[in-house]
Amino acid sequence: MNKSFLAILLAGAVAMPALAFDPFAIKDIRIEGIQRTEAGTVFSYLPVKVGDTLTNDKAAQAIKALFATGFFKDVRIEVEKDVMVVVLQERPAIAQIAFDGMKEFEKDQILKALKETGIADGRIFDRSQLEKAEQELKRQYLARGRYAANVTTTVTPLERNRVGINFNIEEGRAAKIRQISIVGSKDFKEKDLLGLFELITPGWMTWYSKNDQYSRQKLSADLEKLKSHYMNRGYLEFAVESTQVSISPDKQDVYITINISEGERYQVSSVKLAGDLILGEPELRPLVSVRPGDVFSRERLNDSTKAVTDRLAKEGYAFANVNAAPEVDKEKHQVAFTIFVDPGKRVYVRRINITGNTRTRDEVIRREMRQMEGGWYDSGKVALSKQRVDKLGVFQEVAVETPPVPGTADQLDVNLNVTEKPNGTLMIGAGFSSTEKIVLSGSISQANIFGSGKNVSAQINTGKINRVIALSYTDPYFTVDGISQGWDFYHRNVNPTSLTVGRYRTSSTGGGIRFGFPIAEKESLTFGAGFDKTTVDVFSDSPNRYIDFVNEFGNSNISIPLSVSWVSDGKDSFIYPTSGTLQKAALEVAVPGGDLKYYRATYQLQHFLPVSKDFVLALNGQVGFANGLGGQSLPFYKNFYAGGIGSVRGYASASLGPRDTKNGVLTDERLGGNRMVLGGAELLWGVPGFEKSLRMGLFVDFGNVYAKGEQLDFGELRSATGISAAWISPLGPLKFSVAAPINKKDGDKTERFQFQMGTTF
Repeated sequence: MNKSFLAILLAGAVAMPALAFDPFAIKDIRIEGIQRTEAGTVFSYLPVKVGDTLTNDKAAQAIKALFATGFFKDVRIEVEKDVMVVVLQERPAIAQIAFDGMKEFEKDQILKALKETGIADGRIFDRSQLEKAEQELKRQYLARGRYAANVTTTVTPLERNRVGINFNIEEGRAAKIRQISIVGSKDFKEKDLLGLFELITPGWMTWYSKNDQYSRQKLSADLEKLKSHYMNRGYLEFAVESTQVSISPDKQDVYITINISEGERYQVSSVKLAGDLILGEPELRPLVSVRPGDVFSRERLNDSTKAVTDRLAKEGYAFANVNAAPEVDKEKHQVAFTIFVDPGKRVYVRRINITGNTRTRDEVIRREMRQMEGGWYDSGKVALSKQRVDKLGVFQEVAVETPPVPGTADQLDVNLNVTEKPNGTLMIGAGFSSTEKIVLSGSISQANIFGSGKNVSAQINTGKINRVIALSYTDPYFTVDGISQGWDFYHRNVNPTSLTVGRYRTSSTGGGIRFGFPIAEKESLTFGAGFDKTTVDVFSDSPNRYIDFVNEFGNSNISIPLSVSWVSDGKDSFIYPTSGTLQKAALEVAVPGGDLKYYRATYQLQHFLPVSKDFVLALNGQVGFANGLGGQSLPFYKNFYAGGIGSVRGYASASLGPRDTKNGVLTDERLGGNRMVLGGAELLWGVPGFEKSLRMGLFVDFGNVYAKGEQLDFGELRSATGISAAWISPLGPLKFSVAAPINKKDGDKTERFQFQMGTTF
């Protein structure tokens, strides 16, 4: 058998090889040596096929093409008569990846990162890719401040041309920042400047924050904070001249030295507006907060240009260019600014695109949009639209982008992307004290049933005090104009024997209908009418006023309550507001036609004030007043009660207010009152790394209720302080509070720990 052999390496495949065989027409191609690779895959990469003439050049091209796939570590071409024989030796496949000594990272996290470098189960093993993976893993440890980390790899051959890769890791200790020095500061103390930094030396909380570990990104951010500190206080020529980061020989300690030049302090000599002042200088001038004679502040200057830009954007000039050009007088240490305004073309909205709503219908979102398609762009309306969609409470995140339309200069699109969240909620509430033990309650609701935006809820309370079955339905857009409609049905049994409330028992059945009317962008009025039948049972040891009420009106009464409520909601978020004000006022009147006639009025004010970037101060106040009408007394079960979650934490539920007397001696039975005063303040902040799911708070609550004829004595207000936590956990929302009464008096019932937990479906 006449057989010629050609062995060509990739390095020599580019050069013209010496003739090893005479060119011939290929009658067949045979593949040898493959185990995992399909023959069809090999044929797809071959630049020759049956019928072609095989030459030295084409053989070299074939070898080069097969090597380029990365599947093979050896390629040979043999010629047997008119048959082209391709002899291949496959690279081994990766069968397993193991880690020894890795504690800093999760295995799945690292496997995902290694996969991006080409190292993963089932992939072809490549030594060069393994080296890249090893270096990448080292970089990951360096980013965590573990400069002494050492990574070595072991490749173990396995059966069926496979290999196992083992990463042997010596993590070492994370290097800590031992010292941060600022050289060149004259007008400010180094201690005060270091207080601006996120990077710090080891402290009692750095085990959690990791801020005592060096990070290039954090240092860059800190240097920008330092620059802003000086630039906002007039130091126009401030500069960071150099930064040195050194590591101790044992790679355990990091030392940072920052060299700065403060320069001189500058004042603003003049501020001019120039360019195309399309709205007129009288309209734009008040937006400029920088005044002649002020100490230069970069922050105020940026705020001024942004305010002008935003004002123009409200008029449709979305791509306005507003820049401040300085003129520096170094001798007088003064700077003059000319703010140039280029409004550009007025921009119109071509299309509003909504994405991410997998369950919610488009119309539910579009009806909240205040920016219209085809109208000129208004940044204020776009921001308001985003806020209204967010306050629906059915989305986890709402994001808005306004990209320009390609090929046009006066059009853009509004892209609204939402992230759906589970809108069904099962809530379970519980309170515990040594006297009342545990009281359970629950509710189930669907805030966005079938993606329609309509709300349905059912409350089921199986506690010892309240046994409630209630159904509620609300259609926020009963009409296209935004008029809402809702109805409620309930059956409620109240038996407060286990509480400190005077002993009685009621059973109520009723329902009602309500309509809401928007009267402003953030305000609405709601009118309602209802029907209620209440049966009251009293006992021989019940308070005298309860017995007197039954003697006067009987143990079964019908009332026809009419209600009106006003809501003004200016909060910036539904879940975790950071600014804005919420006001609620409600009036309920039981009108003639029923057995009982009374009125009940309440007012609530909530204000959220951003104290800093991370902290929000929440203020809350609530008052209530009720009385009978037509000479009748107020039904005692319509009294106000205070204490517990939602009123004054630290005190047992409904435990505040007037107490009953027996034979001139005060008892532990609370009667409630026809007047109520509640208030409080709470400092809220998000936990670093969990800002969107975990919120902590320090609070002060105060309040009380007063009986008819009792003097409104604010000295009788009870107060408590404590710490709270709200966590949107994988199991649902959880709320905790630990409170300590401030001015507890004899007879008060305290409840230090309270919690609420729920599950979302």
